[in-house]
Amino acid sequence: MATADKHHRRRRMAATMSKSNWFRLSSFQIFDLMFNQRNNRKLTCLFTIVLILTCQCLADDGYEIDDFLKREHSLTKPYQGVGSSSSSHWDLMGNAIITTEHVRLTPDLQSRQGAVWSRIPCYLRDWEMQVHFKIHGQGKKNLNGDGMALWYTKERMQTGPVFGNMNLFTGLGVFLDTYPNENNNHEKKYSPSTQRVFPYVSGMVGNGTLAYEHDRDGQSTELGGCTALLRNIPHDTFLLIRYTKNRLTIQIDVDGKQQWRDCLDLPGVRLPQGYFFGASSVTGDLSDNHDLISMKLYQLTVERPQEEEEEEELTVPSVDNFEELHKVEVQEEGMSGVQLFFTIVFSIIGIFVLGVVAVVMYGRWKENSRKRFY
Repeated sequence: MATADKHHRRRRMAATMSKSNWFRLSSFQIFDLMFNQRNNRKLTCLFTIVLILTCQCLADDGYEIDDFLKREHSLTKPYQGVGSSSSSHWDLMGNAIITTEHVRLTPDLQSRQGAVWSRIPCYLRDWEMQVHFKIHGQGKKNLNGDGMALWYTKERMQTGPVFGNMNLFTGLGVFLDTYPNENNNHEKKYSPSTQRVFPYVSGMVGNGTLAYEHDRDGQSTELGGCTALLRNIPHDTFLLIRYTKNRLTIQIDVDGKQQWRDCLDLPGVRLPQGYFFGASSVTGDLSDNHDLISMKLYQLTVERPQEEEEEEELTVPSVDNFEELHKVEVQEEGMSGVQLFFTIVFSIIGIFVLGVVAVVMYGRWKENSRKRFY
């Protein structure tokens, strides 16, 4: 009996140990399964994040933007040493000042001029410049001015009548024009099909001999543009300039929707390398604050065929078929209301006088005829 009891106790202990081992094994397997699921979730999340970041590195048109700014050509906060330090990449001129929030090209005062220019020429073949700016002031609509300009030109640190920069420039100018000078010019008028609503954003390529007509707001030399309500806006305002494969694109974001809107898209634009980026502004009898918050330059990675890689280096900016682009329809100035009134009055008097003369001559002729008859 004792022996049988011992065997029975051993079988119960073995069964208990087997259940315990099975429970431990099952717990381990469940824990391992949960651990693997967590790893899978982590890997899935990581893959998703990488995919999103990769997609964001591609521009809307499939142009790849490098992961870092071209800092030597970018102007960003805190503007350390700008205009004063020898190690800075930018120079100030005129009335431009640095604050903690922006570079103020001109204050809301009359007869001011200011600019900021890069010290380092840009040798990128394909690039994109994103500009954060703000134009604001106390003046009412059409009682403010004059606007600001963004530059990619051979010359730098020059003053003149084109938004504070020289005329007859060599390179690209993008103008944010807030005052319509043409409306005050009464010599001749453009047809309604060419009338523009201000503020107006436009682009121009100069070759050193092509003049910007200030009295016409550059209409005779513009490559195209768009109306943009960009003054006294409560939200941030941006402008994008993209140059790739000899194509110039200008887009704006001034509606607070964080979406780019097309303003100009033109192929056949040929800009040499080695020019300088800059921004300038000027005020006259009318004024505004013209603030530049940032200029960020990105290099675009674009695949090119072999023949394009072997093209000769450009020396003079140009635009294909430019003569067709800058034709402006000129409309002869019509008569005013007063002129039209007097024209009608004198025409009536003239007709009346001619009628009287004709009646008198007819009477005399009839009288002479009767005398000959008798």
